[in-house]
Amino acid sequence: MEISGADTAWVLISAALVMLMTPGLGLFYGGLVRQKNVLSTIMHSFFILALISVVWAVLGYTLAFGPSIGGFIGGLDYFGLNGVGMEPNADYAATIPHSTFMIYQMMFAVITPALISGAFAERKRFKAFVLFSLLWSLLVYSPVAHWVWAVGGWIRTMGALDFAGGTVVHITSGVSALVVAMMMGKRVGYGSERMEPHNVTMTVLGTALLWFGWFGFNAGSALGANGLASAAFVNTHLAAAMAAMAWMTASWIRHKRPSVLGASAGAVAGLVGITPAAGFVTPMAALIIGFVTGIGCFFAVEMLVRGRVDDALDVFGIHGIGGIIGALLTGVFATTSVNSAGFDGLIYGNPGLLLNQAIAVVVSAGYAAIVTFILVKIVNATVGIRVTEQEERNGLDATQHGEVAYQA
Repeated sequence: MEISGADTAWVLISAALVMLMTPGLGLFYGGLVRQKNVLSTIMHSFFILALISVVWAVLGYTLAFGPSIGGFIGGLDYFGLNGVGMEPNADYAATIPHSTFMIYQMMFAVITPALISGAFAERKRFKAFVLFSLLWSLLVYSPVAHWVWAVGGWIRTMGALDFAGGTVVHITSGVSALVVAMMMGKRVGYGSERMEPHNVTMTVLGTALLWFGWFGFNAGSALGANGLASAAFVNTHLAAAMAAMAWMTASWIRHKRPSVLGASAGAVAGLVGITPAAGFVTPMAALIIGFVTGIGCFFAVEMLVRGRVDDALDVFGIHGIGGIIGALLTGVFATTSVNSAGFDGLIYGNPGLLLNQAIAVVVSAGYAAIVTFILVKIVNATVGIRVTEQEERNGLDATQHGEVAYQA
């Protein structure tokens, strides 16, 4: 097939939308922390845009999408983007340049370790963050991306579905966030001092940018300007809208007020939940996925995690739990009437897909947890992972970066 100008334009625009999500995430997270830590929190998302882009170009892309070695990792054929040019790679997208596919996938690789940063906000050394993110991208993200998306990857060959990253992005980052939070321990004063968000307006702005960018995340994963992109776009919006209402309503019932932060968190949870299913399910199924994800993530955050583990910005409760729910419900609601390249799910007579989804969830979560545990140990032993108590009390903006967000 010849390169399509329309497909290329859509995927490049989608790459730009996904790129915007990472600084948008910085605003979402930045508003949730205390004033003394807002710059350090935003810096995690901003700097990782630079760091992982370089890592992806040199090594990450070839490990993820190079010719498969036993279904577990890509070969080094694309090392330094060798051979990744203007001609299409027919294995992945026959109507766009190979470089377009690569840069689109780069933006996924960028935002995934940035998601983890919400778990260790307000207490991690910046140099530890840099080293951990670099190693995690190569040792967790690239291998799991290969398993799930690459031709020959063992999870893809098994028949599990992940349209835009529920397993690759959200389960790996959410589970890793939980491991990091547990290993680093709680913030100084957690449970006894006020740690309320310093700027809810910033968080809502970040939510809006994430919602906007997520159309590139999900609809762009059709890799063309076509009907499948439209279906994924519709499903993405409906799931986010339903989840925002579900979380806010649950919070309203529990706390006797309609929370702005609850609506924001719910929207993100719905976006997470629909990600693996966006190109495989009907709009009504998307509404169900949004509702279940919104309620499920609310209860995970409120009843299971908060107060027990200091996952500072609820990364596991939203991304980990949301990714798991979305991956499993893909196995329930997927239908070949939406995407003939997928499979029918449980309600269409194929319980095997749900089993494959469960296997993918368990293996990806387990692998991410084990490797993250090892990486935290290595980083702590080499550069020290946590700031001192006094540095934490003074705030990471001043102690790590020598700057402040707001002048007195």
